[in-house]
Amino acid sequence: MSPSTAPMPRATHARSLGDSHRTIRVPQGAGFWRRFLAFAGPGYLVAVGYMDPGNWATDIAGGSAFGYALLSVVLLSNLMAIVLQALSARLGIGAGLDLAQACRAHYARPVTIALWLLCEVAIIACDLAEVLGTAIALKLLFGLPLVWGVLVTAADVFLILALQRFGFRKLEAFIIALLGIIAGCFVYELMLARPDMGGILTGLVPTSDIVTNPAMLYLAIGILGATVMPHNLYLHSSIVQTRAHGEDAAGRREAATMATIDGTVALGLAFFINAAILILAAATFHGAGRTDVAEIDEAYRLLAPSLGVGAASVVFAVALLASGQNSTITGTLAGQIVMEGFLDLRLPAWLRRLVTRALAIVPAVIVVATAGDAGATKLLVLSQVILSLQLPFAVVPLVRFTGSRTIMGELASPAWLRVLAWGIAGIIIALNVTLLYGML
Repeated sequence: MSPSTAPMPRATHARSLGDSHRTIRVPQGAGFWRRFLAFAGPGYLVAVGYMDPGNWATDIAGGSAFGYALLSVVLLSNLMAIVLQALSARLGIGAGLDLAQACRAHYARPVTIALWLLCEVAIIACDLAEVLGTAIALKLLFGLPLVWGVLVTAADVFLILALQRFGFRKLEAFIIALLGIIAGCFVYELMLARPDMGGILTGLVPTSDIVTNPAMLYLAIGILGATVMPHNLYLHSSIVQTRAHGEDAAGRREAATMATIDGTVALGLAFFINAAILILAAATFHGAGRTDVAEIDEAYRLLAPSLGVGAASVVFAVALLASGQNSTITGTLAGQIVMEGFLDLRLPAWLRRLVTRALAIVPAVIVVATAGDAGATKLLVLSQVILSLQLPFAVVPLVRFTGSRTIMGELASPAWLRVLAWGIAGIIIALNVTLLYGML
């Protein structure tokens, strides 16, 4: 697949997220911090996808089974995510297109349809993780049976519609508030767990066991899939266009710089939360010889007696519920962007959300009804592996588009960034090939 060389006029495409396009004013002539705060926000919406309930399942399983060893995977995945999300924001600002629109503009129709279908599979897998995570949190906090919790998540569509009515800036504020709750919960949990700092530092250095041990590799791929989310690459390239920055070369350069800083800071928070989940599992379960804790509800039951504080389990479940709700909102936006960008098909937000949620609820109900609660966590981990397998089909077009001066103009990636981005794409593809070989 290679993009065409024909220039793409910015005005010939429908605006990405048309209702919110360039609705947030950037103060002209203001100081750095006022301008930065005007640009801040999209990175946090993207960061939500890097700490959704799918991350919880893979991080808990990884920390319990292998201690701190997979922290290096969390770190490397986060660093790759920072680079890829910076490219995504660069595409939206430089080309005036989101990634889905760019694929539709520069690839043949059959390729576009194939990429759209693969992306929809990834969104369904992500939504599946959000459904199960929210349902598990409702069960832990209120005793609601898992099947009923899965069905209740269909009502999330009304929360999203209510938030969108207040404007995009209010939506960002709500997301950031929930992120603050999640971070606060894990600061509290880590203070109780008192993890081994030496073990943490050692775990940040990758070892060959990650590739040679099939069980560790499976979880490592799951962590990669849970951390570098395909739909976030589509989401970020769209929501950076909500800022009314200058459209001259200097204005776009500043917007790209601010978006990169915003995304890097937000993904730093995501790294802390992902690492905290794995560290908590390693310190609490692996350190006590419980290497078999792989389910979220089991971790919930064991946290309070293991840490000696009854509130530990409740705080854990509150963070999980906030994570599920946050991911629901951004998943909806990503689904809208993907459908509109690839197909130029615009559905009402409530209808798009209900369709996506129904596609996630059906397999979740079937698995929970037939395999019980244990099947829910296994399905969570599998959903993250599916996301990882879909990653190359989003990463490769992104790297190609942002490296093209014809498409990006002067915001095209410099040579060092292109080399780095292709290296990341190569690592992702190599890990996926290794996983598929092992599964076969």
